[in-house]
Amino acid sequence: MIREKSSIQQIAERIKSAKRVAIFTHVRPDGDALGSSLALSLALDFLNIQNDIYDESPMPSNLLFLPNLERVQSALKREEYDLYIALDSADISRLGAFASEFERFGRKTLSTVNIDHHVFNPSYARYNFVRNCSANCMNVALLIEALGVPFSKQIADYLLTGLLTDSGAFSHDDVTDECFFLAAKLVNAGADVRGLNYELFKKQPKARAKLHGEVMSKIRYFHDDKFAAIVITLDVMARCGADNGMTEGFVDFPLNVDAVEVSASIMEVKRGQYKISLRSKTYADVNQIAGVYGGGGHVRAAGCMMFGDVEEILDKLSYTVYQYL
Repeated sequence: MIREKSSIQQIAERIKSAKRVAIFTHVRPDGDALGSSLALSLALDFLNIQNDIYDESPMPSNLLFLPNLERVQSALKREEYDLYIALDSADISRLGAFASEFERFGRKTLSTVNIDHHVFNPSYARYNFVRNCSANCMNVALLIEALGVPFSKQIADYLLTGLLTDSGAFSHDDVTDECFFLAAKLVNAGADVRGLNYELFKKQPKARAKLHGEVMSKIRYFHDDKFAAIVITLDVMARCGADNGMTEGFVDFPLNVDAVEVSASIMEVKRGQYKISLRSKTYADVNQIAGVYGGGGHVRAAGCMMFGDVEEILDKLSYTVYQYL
């Protein structure tokens, strides 16, 4: 399949020529994935372009406050689309159950779009706009403006959700003046900064507080405390009455310890399979660390999947992290 880098204006023109669009985002979606998808969906509604959103995963409990989540479907409709759009998916495999369908559709029609902000994205669609920035919602905001759609309050809330979550509430070192300029635009359009900050970073059920206490009481330190790791098992989540959506932000806590440069969250997804989230404070490149295990992300925030016994995973991660300290 022909693949090319495209401008956001070229992609906007391609979208405006479509009558029916399918939007896909990555498995286990976060605030940026859902914010990007829901915001673009509303923009297409404004243009009277029929559209559907697809993600195979259950919606995370920490984002259930977002309106219109019922628009996100887990099974592809038996309908013909003019265009498939992947958002915030660094690799086609991150589309999960829809990856093969996205690839098949692309070979058949040459009508696929990939809009992402991860540095290692291989440009797997026909039209690709990949730009390294704090959040993919920044790219989608550019697209919505190129489509000529005004920011409604709801679109602004969705975009700010993605911007806040992926920038760590403007605390990551890839935050630029563009982030703040976009935030100002979104607030001017009616985005609820206070409400979103509360829902995303402060509000928590009792089960999450209990889980947080249990997990953080067992932080493990390596390499003169420069590497800290937490382990979140299915058993401890069940015991606390929590789910994996409640673990959002856990990986950042050990990073607050003075000596720690790299923090890792090792969360059990199913027996023998663990989702690894990595963060660094000042100099370690966790994108490269995650890349050793087939993952990636950003210099200060990245992730991957690992398989096997948790102690073996800790040993492997500890060795790899040491190479970058």
